[in-house]
Amino acid sequence: METAELTTRVLDAAEALFYRRGVQSVGMDAVRGAAQVSLKRLYQLFPSKEALVRAYLVRRDERWRADLARHVERRPAGTGRVLAVFDRLDVWFREPDFRGCAFINSFGELGATSEPVAEAARAHQRAVRAYLEHLVTEAGLPAAVAAPLFLLVQGAITAAAVGGGPEPARQAEEAARTLLAAAAAGGPPPTAADHRPVAEPAGHDRPADRLTG
Repeated sequence: METAELTTRVLDAAEALFYRRGVQSVGMDAVRGAAQVSLKRLYQLFPSKEALVRAYLVRRDERWRADLARHVERRPAGTGRVLAVFDRLDVWFREPDFRGCAFINSFGELGATSEPVAEAARAHQRAVRAYLEHLVTEAGLPAAVAAPLFLLVQGAITAAAVGGGPEPARQAEEAARTLLAAAAAGGPPPTAADHRPVAEPAGHDRPADRLTG
């Protein structure tokens, strides 16, 4: 079997286990069994569990953001694209395997002891916020609007993970509508202190249209 194909199989197995059960509760032997590779071959591909977790997060980040952009960019440029972010969250929250933000979950487990894992989580958040900034500036709104929008996204994901329902996506969307309307009316640029997530912070495809974070 080609190395690339085997690497994909290992990452698929690791992602399913890590996202469902948590990183710390899953050992390399469990990944080996799920991927049906020898432990020796697994360690040839990923010399440590930390390396495997980082690779899992990097791949998930790329796919998560690509899926989001694919959904959002079906709409004409403007505030509709910003609101489409929350529409996409609603779809994600309804999926039976939704377990919250893989990046926050992994950071909560390993962020204090693993800088590669912590940086992968930070890089994901930076990229999501940059994408929101792109959407709001494309809509002709101040770039500063992206900061409270990012908090709404993060809060909705956390609230849905804890509460177990899709309602936070729509609640966050309504808050986003208010924020965008105020910005369009020429109000002062919002700051992160002006808008809070819809829930207290807590420890983020297969098919082309699934969003996973």
